[in-house]
Parts: sequence; structure tokens; C-alpha cells
Amino acid sequence: SDSVILDESNPSLKYVKELFGVTLESLNNALCTCTITVANEVVKKNLSLEKVEKAMEALMKATYGALFDYIVRRVNSSIEVGGETGSEYDQTQLHLTQDVAFIKILDIFGFESFETNSFEQLCINYCNEALQQQFNKFIFKLEQQEYERENIAWS
Repeated sequence: SDSVILDESNPSLKYVKELFGVTLESLNNALCTCTITVANEVVKKNLSLEKVEKAMEALMKATYGALFDYIVRRVNSSIEVGGETGSEYDQTQLHLTQDVAFIKILDIFGFESFETNSFEQLCINYCNEALQQQFNKFIFKLEQQEYERENIAWS
């Protein structure tokens, strides 16, 4: 099988190397080869284009996952007050018992009140709302087309 290497002329490669703090050689080794050690013998095998693409996809997924986790930690720590993330709430008096930051999330079903509302929950709700909006647009477009086919007036 032909050996696959990263395209040095790709302008994005410079930024990838810089952000990961790696050399072109180490990135090529990580993405384009497989190293197998049996007993005391080390065999380095070149990967096919398909496997290199899968390795790059895995690296991108891991990178986005790590970036998302980092952002979540940063946002959650920025809303902490005194080590709490909004969980000190006096239910009987319906007011805050101390100065704490919290996130209340309003979605199509109203406010959700969790013991601790974090950035993760905000992201989950945002995605759910976006999906619901896409679903609604799709359904209403289908209904609109049905009305037009049946010559039913709509506004």
C-alpha cells in the first residue's frame, strides 16, 4: 500500500502544529503510521488513506471534546460564588440565602430548576431548542405544502 503523509503545503497544518506543540514528523507519525511492538521488535507500518482520515477524525473529535470540557470548566468556575454554583436556594422563602450565581433555563416547557444548573445544562437545552426549532420549521413547511396542494387558504 502507498504511504500517506500530511500535505505540508496545507496552510492549516502550521496552526495545528503550533496549537498542539508538535513537529510535522511527530504529527505524521501519530496520524499516518501504526507502531507495533512484539517481543523486542518494533515494526512501523504506514496506514492507508482511509485509516489516516479516521485517525484525523478521531483527533478532531478528541480536540473538540477537550475544548468543550475546558470551556465548560471555565464558565462553571466563573459563575461560582464561594465554592457554590447556585445550589444554596431557600425553597420555603423563595429567595437566595446568600449571594450565589446561577443559571435559570427557559425552554418551551418553562423554567427548569435543577439543584445545580451548569454550563453543560445550558448547552444541552440550547441544542434541544435548536433541534425543536428545526423540527417545527420542517413540519410547518410540510403542512404549508399540503395546504397548497389541496388549495386550502392559509396565512
